[in-house]
Amino acid sequence: MASTITDDCIGCGNCEPECPNGAVSQADDVYVIDPELCDDCVATGGCAGVEICPTEAIVAAISAVAV
Repeated sequence: MASTITDDCIGCGNCEPECPNGAVSQADDVYVIDPELCDDCVATGGCAGVEICPTEAIVAAISAVAV
């Protein structure tokens, strides 16, 4: 299951270099996550983008399931 980026994204770009799978990319003025590439960083303990997003726009798949 992949993490997602909500409409709260302001397009700052902080998340893109944090993704070890290259799943984050720019789409117009915001960023998106490719679900084919995203594994929610299970090997490293969770999506790195969640911690660095200033608007909390990244929702980890694990969090979305738990809610």
